[in-house]
Parts: sequence; structure tokens; C-alpha cells
Amino acid sequence: MICEATAYARAGLVGNPSDGYFGKTISFAMRDFSAKVTLYESPELEIVPSFQDRFKYASMREMREDVKVQGYYGGIRLMKATVCKFLDYCEKNRIRLHDRNFSIRYRSTIPQRVGLAGSSALVTATLRCLMEFYEVDIPKEIQPNLTLSVEQDELGIAAGLQDRVIQVYEGLVFMNFDRELLEGRGYGEYEELDPASLPNLFIAYRTDLAEGSEVFHNNIRDRWLAGDPAVVEAMHDFASYAQAVRDLLVAGRGNEIGPWMDRNFDRRRSIFQLDPKNVDMVMRARSVGASCKFAGSGGAVVGCYEDDAMYKKLEEVYAETGTVIFKPEIAL
Repeated sequence: MICEATAYARAGLVGNPSDGYFGKTISFAMRDFSAKVTLYESPELEIVPSFQDRFKYASMREMREDVKVQGYYGGIRLMKATVCKFLDYCEKNRIRLHDRNFSIRYRSTIPQRVGLAGSSALVTATLRCLMEFYEVDIPKEIQPNLTLSVEQDELGIAAGLQDRVIQVYEGLVFMNFDRELLEGRGYGEYEELDPASLPNLFIAYRTDLAEGSEVFHNNIRDRWLAGDPAVVEAMHDFASYAQAVRDLLVAGRGNEIGPWMDRNFDRRRSIFQLDPKNVDMVMRARSVGASCKFAGSGGAVVGCYEDDAMYKKLEEVYAETGTVIFKPEIAL
């Protein structure tokens, strides 16, 4: 038996990073990049390393360059943690599993450590394979919680539900992570929106800005837990931007969401220390009249533009810094 599953990269359209703080966000999944996992029956359980899990290098400098892009950990720990949490879930819910073993491997085209949710995509695809292999049906609304627990509980990485929700639901989703909902029934309110309501979108990223989410989020969470008024108020503001954009999209006024994306970035910049190169990507987009914000935790941006003439200008200003730009294809 062979099982295969795919999970796509995502971009936070607006509201992030309030998803980890009982806020609201809108995100979309895109087919341009993906993590694919293959699982097949074998005599022993084996997690097969990918080319991204390198152990041999021609020199120290080559290793250092690889670490800058891939980080120190690769995908093996994510797959191991997913298997463990899947087993925990089944035992807790008294789901009997067959005793056949498997080998599992992955490959990913998602640019690493630039805020396009490569880690959660790998976890989501792994969970889908395990569910198919063991014929376990986990409710759709619960799957994001389980994938979040892989990184948050097993690996100690601070993260929110946004990435996991959009990679389970795909398409374009408005997410309300109201505290009463999460603490009451265990999951938020997830509304699937029509991608056709979106304006012209672009994604841009630089390969020299790699930084793991755990680096970005930890200090923010500490400040929020401590009740820092600046952080608490900012999270409320981010949530309000997401609600405003949701209302515009539902009303068929998607061409009006640009200013809310700009507000999202400006609010973030008002309280966080940001890498100047990240800020530069946003400012370059604004210099030609586009709206722009971070797609995730930094390294990639998402924006909207008016027409092909403006997109051409975006290509020109980003070419000066070697920034990759493309028009995302929404994964439905």
C-alpha cells in the first residue's frame, strides 16, 4: 500500500500574527509551492531523510550556507513528532491501529524559513498519509489543532493555528480564533471565502532573509503573556483589520483591501523590531503604488497591485535586489 499527500504553502493576507493570540486572520493556500509526503508499507518503521536533511558537505562554508537556508533541523524531527502525536491522538480516543509498519519520505519545494509555512505543510501532509494508511478519520476542524501540537507541544516552537487551518481547508479562509470558542469547543470559526473576490495578488521573497518562526515569535509571546499593553492592543488591531477585509471580500469589494494590508504592516512595524531588508521589500512595493505586508514571520511579502503595468514595475524594483516575485495560484 502506498499513500501520498500534498500540503501547500500559504500566505497570510491580513490579521497575522494575531492567530496565536485569540485574534482573526485571513489566509490563502497556493499551488506554487508544496510539501509532498509518500508513505508505504515496510518491515520496519523508517523515516527516510530528504535532500534537505544533509549530513555531508564539501566544506564548512558549504555547510554554513546550507544552514542559512534550511536551518539546523530539517524535516526529520517534524515527521517524527507527527507520528508521535498521531499515536497519542489515537490512543487517547481509543482508536485501534493495525500493526503494519511503514517507511515515509518527503520532498518540499517551499522556500525554507521565509514565512511561507513550509514546516506546517510537511506536518499536514504527513498526518494525511498516516490517516490514510491507518484508515483513521480525524474531523477536519480538529486536524489543525493536532498539527499545531506537533510543533508547539512536541518541539517547543511557538506558533498559531492560521497555517494549519489554511493547509487543511485550502483555498481562502477567514479564521476567528475567539478565546471562548477555542477554550470551549477546542477550535475556532473557519469561513471559506471565494478566491474570485480577491484583487490581483503577488508574492515576493528573498533567499537571504531566512529566520525560523521560533526566533520571531518567542519574544512576542512573552510580552503578550506578561500583558504588555502595546502587544495586546496590536493583536486586537490586527484582528479588526482581518474582519474589515473579510467584510469587503464578502461584499464584492476586494479591490478596496489594499489599505488594510498596509495598516497591518505599519502596525506591526510600530511595535516589532524588523529586519531592514524585510522592510525594504514592503517599501519597494509601495514605491510603485502597490499595497504590501508580511506573508508570515518575515522573509516573504504578499501584496496587491492594480494592473499589468504596475506588476511590471514591481518586477523591476525587486530585480534590483534579486528578489523573487510571482503571481500566486490559489490552491482549491
